[in-house]
Amino acid sequence: MDYRSIITLEPGKRSGKPCIRGLRITVSDVLEYLAGGMTVPQILTDFPELTEADIRACLAFAADRERKLAANGG
Repeated sequence: MDYRSIITLEPGKRSGKPCIRGLRITVSDVLEYLAGGMTVPQILTDFPELTEADIRACLAFAADRERKLAANGG
């Protein structure tokens, strides 16, 4: 998935953390909700401005970042 059209980085928003479509919801927020046991439908109910594609973009972003860290010996 090409997450680049969904995940945005804005220096003045949420301390420059990667956000979803310019919203104040960060990738790490979504990942923490999933890790805490929330399901995708629960997240979408709590945050109706999000879409399933947004959540998949967060996962793709995290996987890409992990892959880059591993490739750089991190």
